[in-house]
Amino acid sequence: MSEFLTDLDTRLKGDKIRILNNPLIYRSDILGCDIEAPMGFETDFSSVPRVPIVYSFWGGKAHREGVIHNYLFRSDSIPIVSFSMANKVFKEAMKSRGKSVFIQVSRVRV
Repeated sequence: MSEFLTDLDTRLKGDKIRILNNPLIYRSDILGCDIEAPMGFETDFSSVPRVPIVYSFWGGKAHREGVIHNYLFRSDSIPIVSFSMANKVFKEAMKSRGKSVFIQVSRVRV
């Protein structure tokens, strides 16, 4: 079953960047493995545009999922996946946490 195995623990670096204090581990059924964003990984969570209406509906709603997506989008992630697969894992993670389909669709398309 897809699930997060650890809690999200970050500290702020500057205005927008967060640094993981501990690894964030997600078990993905789609990939058939655990994904570990390592301690020290820098992220902006989910990159939803800061347009007031857009952000009010979809911003700040998928931090854990955004970290995993950001990590998978890197060329040195383990495993290495395509952007399309990173999007699928993002959606899977959203679903595993009971997030709305509207948030899922907006994150991948915005």
